[in-house]
Amino acid sequence: MTARQPRTIPQPKTFHVTSFGCQMNVYDGERMAELLSAEGMTAVGEREAADLVVLNTCHIREKATEKVYSDIGRLRRDDGTNPLIAVAGCVAQAEGAEIMARAPQVRVVVGPQAYHRLPAMVASAALGGRETETDMPAEAKFAALPKRRVSTPAAFLTIQEGCDKFCTYCVVPYTRGAEIARPYADLVDEALALVDGGAREITLLGQNVNAWAGEDPAGGAIGLAGLAAELAKIPDLARIRYTTSHPADMDDALIAAHGENPKLMPFLHLPVQSGNDRVLRAMNRSHSADSYLKIIERARSARPDLAVSGDFIVGFPGETEAEFADTLSLIDAVGYAQAYSFKYSPRPGTPAATMDGQVPPEVMDDRLKRLQAHLDRDQLAFNQASVGRRCTVLIERRGRQPGQWLGKSPWLQSVHCTDDLALGSLVEMDLIDAGPKSLTGRRV
Repeated sequence: MTARQPRTIPQPKTFHVTSFGCQMNVYDGERMAELLSAEGMTAVGEREAADLVVLNTCHIREKATEKVYSDIGRLRRDDGTNPLIAVAGCVAQAEGAEIMARAPQVRVVVGPQAYHRLPAMVASAALGGRETETDMPAEAKFAALPKRRVSTPAAFLTIQEGCDKFCTYCVVPYTRGAEIARPYADLVDEALALVDGGAREITLLGQNVNAWAGEDPAGGAIGLAGLAAELAKIPDLARIRYTTSHPADMDDALIAAHGENPKLMPFLHLPVQSGNDRVLRAMNRSHSADSYLKIIERARSARPDLAVSGDFIVGFPGETEAEFADTLSLIDAVGYAQAYSFKYSPRPGTPAATMDGQVPPEVMDDRLKRLQAHLDRDQLAFNQASVGRRCTVLIERRGRQPGQWLGKSPWLQSVHCTDDLALGSLVEMDLIDAGPKSLTGRRV
């Protein structure tokens, strides 16, 4: 019997990238789009119209893999055919072999440290092959990416990848690899390109972004505060942010920078996860509730108007009602302007997945509801306290209503306005009304 030959298809001319999860995935999705565009392909807004669909996946939450298969199934066209499907990101890294086995319509699987090879993999797949690449040479990836040319008013810049902290609930060390810091000169060059392309604000990204360390042109050692100070010298760059931070890497220089660097926005995203020390030890977090609160106190001393954001996990294995109450107490003590909260999700291969004392789903549901009530209360209070402030708003895009614009305040609040404005402009506004998720501004 003659062996069945792999099906060839025309080389894709159009593509669509869908990114799930964190800001780093958004950055990676943008870079994949730039790679494909550099090969002469055209981005389209709808997946249904694309010859190539890239699903850039996130593996943090439970059932992430099943969501991938669901998305793959929805890509089937009315005539029974599929676009060329590439699965990228952390699910690809962690479960690429299973994806290839279960979903024969997937032609490319590429991990987050190897997507610089995406165009070559797509070209091979179009000839009938099935391509998998999950190596982790992060520096090779960045060296192979094209120079940034076009950007939005608020742009992302990945400066650090990977994680060495090994929190017991987290898959990031296994899907993103060890911590690596991109070279100082490369970051300055990319930031300059983003600003030349129209960015007025840059958010520096990393799994542990404040672990970034490098050398300046004189050979001196610098950390994130020094990098932010250098980027602040770019004339047309008005704002600098960074995320996500780890409490263990909040050094004195970075805390001081919030008071010394006028372009560093008064916003700090600093995940704590729990307010109970026993739970924090079980999570392998290297901080206590008290040491975390002291960092917040020092940061607010450096910048009194600092807005604080955090991450919380409820229902970690063994968490008692009293330990959960400690988390609520910490929330009350901090007064978060924003926060992300999740039910504990056991991830295969992590130590917490096999711990005793797994919390029943209904208990986690109840705790999450109560925790979010505290967070929603404080976010609304922070927004309401902003009414009457005059601040600069960066206009990022059109709003949903006719004539409406949407921008961001220095404290990362969404601000709606209906004045005659321009995309990318920095506009002095009075904040005149507040809701739980956004504010209304009026041009001065």
